[in-house]
Amino acid sequence: MPEISSTSQITNALTGAYVDLQQLLSLRHSAQKNLTSKSNAVGHQSGLKISKTRGRGVDFSEVRQYQPGDDARMIDWRVTARKNKPHTKIFREERERPVLIFVDQSQQMFFGSQLRLKSVAAADITARIAWQTLDAGDRVGAVIVDNHDQHLFRPYRSSRAVGRLLNQLALSNQSLTRHPGRLSDSPQLAGLQQLQRLTHNRFRIFVVSDFTGDSDMWRTHLQRLARNNQVDLIHVYDPLDKELPPTGHYSVTDGEQRVNFFSGNPRIRRNYAQQFQNRCDALQDMCRHPSMNYRCLATHSIELSSDLVS
Repeated sequence: MPEISSTSQITNALTGAYVDLQQLLSLRHSAQKNLTSKSNAVGHQSGLKISKTRGRGVDFSEVRQYQPGDDARMIDWRVTARKNKPHTKIFREERERPVLIFVDQSQQMFFGSQLRLKSVAAADITARIAWQTLDAGDRVGAVIVDNHDQHLFRPYRSSRAVGRLLNQLALSNQSLTRHPGRLSDSPQLAGLQQLQRLTHNRFRIFVVSDFTGDSDMWRTHLQRLARNNQVDLIHVYDPLDKELPPTGHYSVTDGEQRVNFFSGNPRIRRNYAQQFQNRCDALQDMCRHPSMNYRCLATHSIELSSDLVS
């Protein structure tokens, strides 16, 4: 899967409170190519990526002196005649890197103050990654976490498989409501455990969430995945996650309880902003691991950035 660049413009960003299947399918034609750049990959099946593994393939690497065990059919007779010693051609094999996407569609993602909800932003970027992976010739699968279950999709290289994945993503997104009823304690934990069972070595894993909840839980499972895979964190957040609204009296509800508060207290504003910054710092510190990357995506923005939106 090509790498997502540090800062990428996303055109035709999905907006609003919900997404439907047709919108997710249409992103195949509107995804920006500058979201991605080519990267090396190493795997076990033929694909469209050039690996660091040398062997028979379609891309010429070098000519070197013949060694016992080399394929005699690969002897370069011109170089052999010129140097009076047998030389053989070496090629780089084409390999694939399967992609898995962990996408969070649980209750805390059902929030947004501008342009779209976090759940919609997460569905948007997930669909783009899936289509770009498929167009690059690699297999793509997913673990979709919602309020009720974890939905596993093993990696396949077909538009029909991507369509099934996106159909469930749309269903999980549309099942979010202001009155969700009884919720499990940590759907993300169950999803990460499922992801570990699905993942083999040398996968590319994208984790799309707002990463609320137990920081130690995220760190433990994500760094475990990063031992043998490339893990990219895409942190979805809303402006109201980052700081309180302008000074004033507000009433907020989660559908069951209502709280009235005044946002003008300087100490409360500082503490609120600091809590968000601490979580971002913890995620960025986690991604100091050589096989992990951090990106963030704001609901009010159409840019995917490696830095927090100022």
